Amino acid sequence: MNEIKNYLEEHKNEMINFLTELVAIPSVLGEPEEGCPFGKYPAAALKFMLKKCSEYGFAVDNVENFAGSAELPDMDCQLGILTHLDVVPADPKGWSGDPFTLRRSECRLTGRGTIDDKGPAVASVFALRAVKELGIPLKKGVRLIFGTNEENGSADLAYYRKKRALPPMIFTPDGEYPLINGEKGMLRIYFSSPFDSEIHINGGSVINAVPETCEYSFKNPDISGIIHGKAAHASTPEKGENAITLFLDKFSDESPLLKSIQQNFQHRDVEGKAVFGDNSRNFSCVLSMLKTVEKLGNTFIEGGVDIRFPMERTKAEVSEIICGKLRAAGFEIDSCEGVEPHYTDENSDFVRALLRVYERVSGLKGECLTIGGGTYVHEIPGGVAFGAQFPDEDCRMHSPDEFITVDNLLKNAEIMAESIVEICG
Repeated sequence: MNEIKNYLEEHKNEMINFLTELVAIPSVLGEPEEGCPFGKYPAAALKFMLKKCSEYGFAVDNVENFAGSAELPDMDCQLGILTHLDVVPADPKGWSGDPFTLRRSECRLTGRGTIDDKGPAVASVFALRAVKELGIPLKKGVRLIFGTNEENGSADLAYYRKKRALPPMIFTPDGEYPLINGEKGMLRIYFSSPFDSEIHINGGSVINAVPETCEYSFKNPDISGIIHGKAAHASTPEKGENAITLFLDKFSDESPLLKSIQQNFQHRDVEGKAVFGDNSRNFSCVLSMLKTVEKLGNTFIEGGVDIRFPMERTKAEVSEIICGKLRAAGFEIDSCEGVEPHYTDENSDFVRALLRVYERVSGLKGECLTIGGGTYVHEIPGGVAFGAQFPDEDCRMHSPDEFITVDNLLKNAEIMAESIVEICG
């Protein structure tokens, strides 16, 4: 443990410089281009990562810019560490500086992707570097896998799995400690309807976050403004303040269609009781996007809803309820996609090994968690989320001024390196 810890401390500035360069690539989902399935910037981030890994002596593999990997040469891979290099959008108006310029202020590293998931990706590289360069012997190989579309459906991972077999054990530092072995099911529904051209609304930018602002204007009466809420991840909507539902509470009487939305998505009804009634326990239901658009001279209102549901419910059951409510309110369902809940046995050797390492390195109690969010391993049998956020820590994931502390960047790398040794040594 001391050797690994000392190695990482000696390479601290190199890690920060690496993360600085990676954050500077604004790897938000873009328009597909030839050779860039999710836009040029996610592909650029992947190419940069693989170039650095090659320089460190790892065998690298780029699967058509969907995803890539780095591993120790000539070893049978049994453990995979899965991270992603794409990020959610960052509106500069909410930030204290440029979101894509890493800023170091005392103990914090602030910038889009620092905790989700570029910081953990860099930590995984230096974890494997530490094991390699310290000459710690391994009996099993390790593969670092880097994706580019986790924030928008994980089509990258689906494609990668068609082309490459995954190692039998996988963890992702795309969640929180101690360890997440259970994840709720997820549905994302987009809906629309013809709408009054006198009213214009623009609230939310992604479907998996509580919207922080909602801009509006009415021609009759002639008023306009912006409502401010508080951003939060859609898996923990109770931590946010939904600007769209605040808008609906104030202005739903302006339109029967707005009233119907307000009746189904009431402010602070984060469990979706208006939709799911008394069966909403352990649900979260977030109206994430709402805007008016012009289509061939006709005005439409478009919305998006993010729903997380517990282990005892199914995707088909939940989608039937929510889509039925929306259709009854006068909307067409444009798409309804999701995944079933995910569970990995908390008593498996793999899970117990990771928890042992966590307790040894952090000094904190190791236990399994079930969450409302969907991590990168949601559809990988036996996969778990392990890090990167520590208990009682809020690194503003998906929010302005997202950060990771320098200490926790190093601590994540140390935990990953010790996990490699524990499982593969």
